[in-house]
Amino acid sequence: MNLEELMKAAQNVQDQLSKAQDTLDKVEVEGVAGGGLVKVKATAKGRIIGVDLDESLLNPSEKQMLEDLIAAALNDARAKADVVSQQEMGKMTQGLPLPPGFKLPF
Repeated sequence: MNLEELMKAAQNVQDQLSKAQDTLDKVEVEGVAGGGLVKVKATAKGRIIGVDLDESLLNPSEKQMLEDLIAAALNDARAKADVVSQQEMGKMTQGLPLPPGFKLPF
């Protein structure tokens, strides 16, 4: 492979990464905590797009529990986003001539 072919291949990979990142920002995941009392919607890229709280949690005496549930739902959404991201990037990089162990910057 000469330098020109290598540069074209690198540009192709960059274009595919950009498209994959755009796709990940359109795929939605939902993090849940407290048996569904707290739900967080996020994109697979990790952008939070919504929070749904059960009204039963809107009691000042439940403040600490609500905070804990929100944090748990955010972490659940992030974990699900990571799984989707890894799956999508795996599809994109399948068949690319990357050296063993090479990690793309995402």
